[in-house]
Amino acid sequence: MLQGPYDVWETALANAQGVLKLGETLFGAPEEVLAAGESWRQRIRSMPILPTNILMGDSMLLRRAHQVLAFLVHFYVHSIPTDSATGSIVVPRSLVAPLMAVSEALEIAPVLTYSDTVLWNWELIDPELPATFENMRFGRILFGGSDAERNFYHGSARTELVGVEILHIIHEYHNLPNVSDLSSVRKINRLLERLAACIEDISSSIQAMREEVDPLAFYWEARPWWNGSGSGPDAPVWIYEGVGDTSKLDLSGPSAGQSSVMHAIDLFLDIDHKLQQRRYPAPSKENKRADHGFMARMRRYMPGKHRKYLEWIAKSPRPLRSVAQDTPVIREHYNAAVAALKKLRDLHIRVACLYVVTMSHTRPPPSCPVAAVLRRMEREAARQGPATGTGGNELSVLLKAGRDATTRAVLRAN
Repeated sequence: MLQGPYDVWETALANAQGVLKLGETLFGAPEEVLAAGESWRQRIRSMPILPTNILMGDSMLLRRAHQVLAFLVHFYVHSIPTDSATGSIVVPRSLVAPLMAVSEALEIAPVLTYSDTVLWNWELIDPELPATFENMRFGRILFGGSDAERNFYHGSARTELVGVEILHIIHEYHNLPNVSDLSSVRKINRLLERLAACIEDISSSIQAMREEVDPLAFYWEARPWWNGSGSGPDAPVWIYEGVGDTSKLDLSGPSAGQSSVMHAIDLFLDIDHKLQQRRYPAPSKENKRADHGFMARMRRYMPGKHRKYLEWIAKSPRPLRSVAQDTPVIREHYNAAVAALKKLRDLHIRVACLYVVTMSHTRPPPSCPVAAVLRRMEREAARQGPATGTGGNELSVLLKAGRDATTRAVLRAN
């Protein structure tokens, strides 16, 4: 928790969680509900612009500051009644100035990210015990407080904890004295077997989320809070007060595409998302029209140290795929790891279709006021084009392109 002068941010966040509702659910809401939301936003606008120099040099304080300020930005924007929102929304300088400063220090995007919602969004149940999955409570900060939101953070964190073992595998590979003697070849094969097992564990975690996260509540009650600037055809663009050109900022909001673990796996196995290498089978027309810069753009939403680690993997003097290509006895184990990753992406496509594509054709849950339900259904009916991810990309095309890029990494006998 932030203390001293920054307690005003913590207090604003605590108050938001008990007062604010999604702006798109407020059509026809009682006057006292609307007034409470506007009163909270007015207090945000009148807050002093706090200097951040005290936070500099302490990574834990910087992370907490970024998390609190980013959540406040999304609370501020998404609690504005939809009918009163215009083509743009001005985010007040009281949030923008310190958020820009701490974001620069962390080398991370000045908006809510996967790090804020998952990697930093937990606490120990018993501080006297080690940091194990059973002793960690996820969803420390919530928007609507639904089980769907909390369980989504919980399930996402479970995949990140599997990633700890994956980082050990990558580290062990790069610490091998060479990759050609019999001992090293055996070691690489054991590492690839462990990697395939880890990827299968991630698939199991994603499968478990289907039982833990209600699709209807996820789509209508949790997901809208994560949307960033201009996230859809009718979504307003955010203007950061005091920033020269907000359009140059990365403001898409959090996405699973910002998971450093998944990027590390892709780079370690040399998955060519940019279609820069000639591989079989050739990309389909649908693959070619996907956003080939999506993964690179998502890295800008990671902390700078995560990005530097990924750059280190990418510059490896002995890329794993090349070693497997030149060493037939490794090839089978490499292909097994790629197959596990392809299976994971097949599962991800099915889950995304259920939680986003299918839900985009449903109506809001009964808990939403009747007038707001009708208004939201009108907007959904008027929306043109396919379902998109929180980053604004056409979801099915993007995910299928990633799956097919994985398939093309499979090595064939010379």
